[in-house]
Amino acid sequence: MSEAVSRFPVTELEDLPEDLRERIGVIAEKSGFVPNIFRALGHRPAELRAFLDYHDALMDRAGGLSKAERELVVVATSGANHCTYCVVAHGAILRIRAKDPELADRVSSNPWQVELDERGRAIVDLALALAQDSALFGEGDLEAARNAGLTDDEIWDIGAITALFAMSNRLAHLTALRPNPEFFLLGRTPR
Repeated sequence: MSEAVSRFPVTELEDLPEDLRERIGVIAEKSGFVPNIFRALGHRPAELRAFLDYHDALMDRAGGLSKAERELVVVATSGANHCTYCVVAHGAILRIRAKDPELADRVSSNPWQVELDERGRAIVDLALALAQDSALFGEGDLEAARNAGLTDDEIWDIGAITALFAMSNRLAHLTALRPNPEFFLLGRTPR
């Protein structure tokens, strides 16, 4: 088994431009490590900035979905796209935000059968409808989400997060991106 983080060059934190070094340094300080996605995208700083800006605009915005619900979308999307890196990394974040050590594994391995409340089910179903065959997405998908109580703003959040992570999943596949070992244990014990 190869220990390479990526098929392409990686950049260490200290070699990033100052603005990115500061931005990712905050994440590294909080988590205790530099997530490999930033090292992999770091050799193309403009793309890393754009990725971080869109990620933060969707995942950190006030209102709409909760932070745990946003991670639920990421894990469902990434599971449907068979993206090991994003399932492992965002599964860790979902475990922490949902305070549930099993949810991420259940959602990523079989999102169609995992037991969720009506709202969670609607969130996952909408993400899957977009992640699996977006050309078939239509009014029926929107109606089901609205009937479960999701607002148009929350529906937009789900769609935009699904779209961003569809891209992220494909970059992870292109690069054969390896999850940081630290992600595997995060959030495994109930808080």
